Amino acid sequence: MIDVEDLIELVRNYNPRTNEKQIRAAYDYGRKMHEGQMRHSGEEYFSHPVAVAAILTEQQLDDATIITALLHDAIEDTESTYGEIADTFGDEVAEFVDGVTKLTNLQLSSTETQQAENFRKLFMAMSKDLRVILVKLADRLHNMRTIKSVPPQKQAQKAHETMDIYAPLAGRMGMHWMREELEDLAFRVLNPEARSSIMRHFITLQRETGDVIQQITHDIRHELEVEGIEAHVFGRAKKPYSIWRKMQEKDQGFSRLSDIYGFRIITGSESDCYKVLGAIHRRWRAVPGRFKDFVSQPKSNGYRSIHTTVSGRDGKRVEVQIRTQQMHEVAESGVAAHWAYRDGVRAENPFAVDPVKWISTLNERFGAADSHDEFLEHVKMEMYSDQVFCFSPKGDVVKLPRGATPLDYAYSIHTRIGDSCVGAKVDGIRVPLWTRLRNGQSIEIITAEGQKPQTSWIDIVVTGRAKSAIRRSLREEDRERFIKLGRELARVAFDHIGKKATDKALKTAAKQLSISDADELLARLGSAELSARDVVHLLYPELAEGGEEIDVDRAVVGLQPDQTFRRAGCCQPTPGERIVGISYRGQGIVIHAIDCVALEDLEEQPERWVDLQWHSGKHPAVNTVSLKLTIRNDAGVLGRICTLIGEQKANISDLLFLDRKPDYFLLIVDVELRDIEHLHAIMLALEAESDVASVQRFRDLGRKP
Repeated sequence: MIDVEDLIELVRNYNPRTNEKQIRAAYDYGRKMHEGQMRHSGEEYFSHPVAVAAILTEQQLDDATIITALLHDAIEDTESTYGEIADTFGDEVAEFVDGVTKLTNLQLSSTETQQAENFRKLFMAMSKDLRVILVKLADRLHNMRTIKSVPPQKQAQKAHETMDIYAPLAGRMGMHWMREELEDLAFRVLNPEARSSIMRHFITLQRETGDVIQQITHDIRHELEVEGIEAHVFGRAKKPYSIWRKMQEKDQGFSRLSDIYGFRIITGSESDCYKVLGAIHRRWRAVPGRFKDFVSQPKSNGYRSIHTTVSGRDGKRVEVQIRTQQMHEVAESGVAAHWAYRDGVRAENPFAVDPVKWISTLNERFGAADSHDEFLEHVKMEMYSDQVFCFSPKGDVVKLPRGATPLDYAYSIHTRIGDSCVGAKVDGIRVPLWTRLRNGQSIEIITAEGQKPQTSWIDIVVTGRAKSAIRRSLREEDRERFIKLGRELARVAFDHIGKKATDKALKTAAKQLSISDADELLARLGSAELSARDVVHLLYPELAEGGEEIDVDRAVVGLQPDQTFRRAGCCQPTPGERIVGISYRGQGIVIHAIDCVALEDLEEQPERWVDLQWHSGKHPAVNTVSLKLTIRNDAGVLGRICTLIGEQKANISDLLFLDRKPDYFLLIVDVELRDIEHLHAIMLALEAESDVASVQRFRDLGRKP
């Protein structure tokens, strides 16, 4: 584990004015909080936050971010609290740590609806301060570097999540070195045989041809010396995953793949970039279609560089990237370059993009999506696709994802232009609307009054904005027909389980799916964008069958063999919630929810606190939780409510009427259930009932623990 003085020295190397006292305090606090905790590898757990902080020093980030890295697991995994961190290290650090904790709890690889909602939360966190994401990316990078000690099933889950979400996100933020390493580390887990095969081919190639990188580097330096251009030249072999991806895309074996080497040339000025390009193209033959000028047309994340591929020594294809030192800093750090320090002060890099503007632009584009599916589709398109740069008739540059069509271009200008599009001209020539656009083309859209989007357009466009606009227009056109059809589909689906598709049930389902109202829900059912079965399952989920239940006496992990426990009556902790144990003389251990107000009186007695957690698995339905209900006072209503709870495979252990009025009852219902998910399912089913005005969890804070 890196010593605190060594960590401070890493920060001091780029920021001599760093607050050493604050970093030292955070190091000591984090180590104390994580004391006794171990990683799967057997190392002290605190070695992980320290390693994350060290990764962030490589990006020359500010003190607040480094301190956040040291504390990023404190709230999640220790007795530390938001308030304690705020009091000790300031509100900014506390906000960052809380943000990282919330990101850690997001299940980004879950079902598509949950994944889309969690992506929304991810980008919401990004919009508050991008440094939260930088800490999370560094956290994931170190976890992937040390993943061998984790059980195989967990390795595969984390590797898939890394490949699908975190690596593309790092790339979207301009941190290409991190994207490449994350991809390769995930590749090592997901397809070790393929990676080993590529490595063996590399070794064989080096044995046959010698050190090609050194040879080509020497050739490039010689050409630059002849031209009198001062520049630094670096060469490297591409990462195994990058090579494997090219093999899959081109359907070629390793022996036929040529451009496996990449070189970077760092110049002193922008004009020298183009001089270097001329020297390279005079010496070697350029490969057609492989030239990109991101200096004159930078990417949205601030990336600037000239890319070209040439046939180098012995006909081997070589990719060359040419940029200045400031461009290189942005290329390495992406949007993180905004916070980089040089000589103890925030470095003003003219090429670094303003993170606030960048993320607001991103959120604006994602905000065009109406539903979870559209949002997820839009996010993945944005994160995975390269870009093409086209020109409007006035010469304005329009950025679109690779594979975009004139229709995508039209909708990127304005929804009205897209909806009324009847044709397009590319470089002055009339082309079909499904034509794929290329870099540098000039686009002109032809519109006509009365034109409306066609159903086939959905398959033509590739941008989320265009797809959302087309779907919205088609929905509005056929809305009444879809609502009528959706209502019938809902009726049949609800009848199948003995329920009625009441307005209350439909409104509840719409709320849970973040849909504006019941009519919009029905319209999506009628247009087959949403399944009636999914709506029924959302409101009345079938409880999982099978699997052994956990023994009631083994429900909690962390007790000594001779210790017994019981749940506190005041907060009624339920499996799935964070808990803590409090020892009571003669009563064993009493379990409280971590947010129970009764714990405030015990803060000065830490010796009585016991670190506990619920056993993972299927718990029996024996955990009593109180629900406060307001229901209609009418014949049979209470019976139906009790039946509904029974249908959710939960037992009512007690009923207490708090108030009886001519039109309603207010009562407390004690329900025995399995876990927090079971509780949410019961509350959702009750909320969907027309006879239930309100339902909420009731905690009797005056009840004895």
